Formats: sequence, C-alpha cells, structure tokens
Amino acid sequence: MGDLFDKFDSVIAEKAALLATGVNDPFNLVMEKVHSPTEATVNGRETILVGTYNYMGMTFDPDVIAAGKEALDEYGAGTTGSRVLNGTYQGHREVEEALKDFYGTSHAMVFSTGYQANLGLMATMAARGEYIILDADSHASIYDGCAMGNADIVRFRHNSVEDLDKRLGRLPAEAGKLVVLEGVYSMLGDIAPLKEMVAVAKKHGAMIVVDEAHGMGFFGPNGRGVYEAAGVEADVDFVVGTFSKSVGTVGGFVVSNHPKFEVLRLVCRPYVFTASLPPSVVATAATSIRKLKHAHNKRQHLWENSRKLHSGLKAKGFKIATETAESAIIAVLMPGQEACARMWSALIELGVYVNMARPPATPAGMFLLRCSLCAEHRAEQVDIIIDRFVQAAEIAGIPLDA
Repeated sequence: MGDLFDKFDSVIAEKAALLATGVNDPFNLVMEKVHSPTEATVNGRETILVGTYNYMGMTFDPDVIAAGKEALDEYGAGTTGSRVLNGTYQGHREVEEALKDFYGTSHAMVFSTGYQANLGLMATMAARGEYIILDADSHASIYDGCAMGNADIVRFRHNSVEDLDKRLGRLPAEAGKLVVLEGVYSMLGDIAPLKEMVAVAKKHGAMIVVDEAHGMGFFGPNGRGVYEAAGVEADVDFVVGTFSKSVGTVGGFVVSNHPKFEVLRLVCRPYVFTASLPPSVVATAATSIRKLKHAHNKRQHLWENSRKLHSGLKAKGFKIATETAESAIIAVLMPGQEACARMWSALIELGVYVNMARPPATPAGMFLLRCSLCAEHRAEQVDIIIDRFVQAAEIAGIPLDA
C-alpha cells in the first residue's frame, strides 16, 4: 500500500541535497527578536531586514501599537465567530470604514487573510459558463481561487496587452468575464500596464479585478496603488489588498463601488465560514490605514531607497529582473538553485535577510533573491546592504558583470 507522502519524495530529496552542501536552511529561519521594521536578531546576529514586505514600516508605529493594546484590553483576544454570526465587532466596521475612506469606494469587505480575499472573490464571482482571464504570473491565491470555483480559466502571457486582447476576443461575447490583474507582481517587482489592459478588458465587456497587495501605500497620489497611478480608478470593479504588507498586520480586503457588492457577504464561502480577525488586529489595521492616507514623506523616502538599492546593485554587476526600480521589490537573479542558496546563506552570515525564491513561486527555471525595501530603511543601511551583497557574492562564488 502506497504512502500518501510518497508523492513528495522528490521535494524531500531536493531539500536534503541542498542542505548537504552546508548552506543555512532558507525556509526555516527564526526571527529571535525583532527590534524595528528594519532590524532583527537572527541566529544570534544583528540583521538588516530586506525581505519582509513591511513597505511603510507600520509594524512598530506607536499609534498602531497603542490601538491594538487598547482593543485587546477592551474586547479580548478574539471573536470566536464568523463575520456573518457573532464575529463582527465595532472594530471590524471601523476598519471597513477606514478602507472606504482610503480608497474612495462605497463598499469594503474584510477577510481574515489576503489569501482568503483572493480565494473568495475568484471562487464566487465567476461560475460555470463564465470566464476568468488571468495573467500567467498571477499569485497562488488567485490560482487557488480559480480552482475552487467552476468558471473556465484562460491565461494570457505575462503583462502582454496584445495576448489579453486576443484571448478575450476568442470568448463568447455574451458570457460573463472577469479579468484579474496585479498592480505589482511580487516575484520580479514589475508592474502591469494597467491603463492599456483595463482599456482592452472594457472593450470586451469584462469586469476587472486589480490586486494591489504590493502597491498599496506608495503608488499614486493617495497611495492606493498602481491602478490609481495609472488613472483607471473609475474603470476597475474590484481592488483586492492585504494588511500584511504596507498596513503592517494581517488580514485581507476587497473594495468596490458596485451597487450589488454587499451580497458577497452571504455567498462568499471563505468569508462566511472563517472566524473573523481578532479585535486587536482590526484596530491596528484601521489606525495604520488612516495614517497611510497622509504618509506622503514616507512614500517619497521608500522610492528613494528602492532606486538607490536597484542602481547600487546593478552598478556592482548584479543582474536585476527589471531595468529600473519599478516598485519596492528588487529581484536579484541567480544562476541556479545551489548558487542562490549559497548566496542567501552568505548574506545571512553577514547579517542581511532577503527572500530566496524558486519555482513554482517564480517562472520556470528562475531562481532569485528578492529584496523588499522599507520606508524606514536609512540611507546608510542601503549602502551596507549593497556592500554585503558584494561580499556574499565573493563568498558564494557568484560571478559579477561589473
């Protein structure tokens, strides 16, 4: 009789072979103590954090922390219930009001994670006989939401306006269609040509979702995301986002102006059948979102940090996934998995934490070290990161083009 774990033997063997080379385990790291949005103790060593998605540095904001403590004292540790039963407290309404104010929308719906927000929207909005059209590089939560539903799934080439147009043109004109885009793609840090893509989707009569998980907080005049910067707010039907990036806590949401939006609270299974977020979490989120609306100086500094790291690493001979700093994600390409792991391990030993990314999270055959900048990184920290990348490359035997 077969062991159900047998199907994972290749993964187990691959990891064992990697660790046998003597590198640190890139997928089992423990933050022993977190001191600030940019510094932690890892393996007993003071470490600069460059892989946490803490874009706006809100995790240690005094007002955010105070709001969480007050809600914990007043409402307790959790709700022990779904939003449609006993799990909606005053704080859940307040965070949804904060989202509506931030995005300028009529409706906002908060989920327990960003993953569930995508899972719920994709699985619910398109049914049998309808279509979801998505970028081939879409996030796993989008793909999983598609798998959970009954719609027909059509993929188009990453960021290809032409391919999106062609594939939409092949679908029945009368069928319901949902085009799913992301403002910032999290692996490479590249942004979608939303102005052109939204125009194509509208031409074919499709509704549009834009996932702004990695764009909220610092794209656009109000920090709403790439879709705001592209000037397509009036044409986007849904914006999906998360609290675990720029907002600095955990949770997910969908905002919309559609007049029938509120019915989703009754028909969206990941919303109906999940316990709601703890009161302390929604209190921190609401406070953070209100502050992000006016965080213009932080937005500017984050962009300065991103451009500095991108140009600095490129000047040292590293291969970067994008020609310029398109977002706060700087993806440094590596020649293979073992080289990538050696480089990651050397950086950890030098006191710099980044994300090691590999297939299936990345496109096939691509291995990279993903840096995500924070508005709280000081300029001198960015200089240190660049210097330690150079040292790590020498230790790991990674050739540079400089």
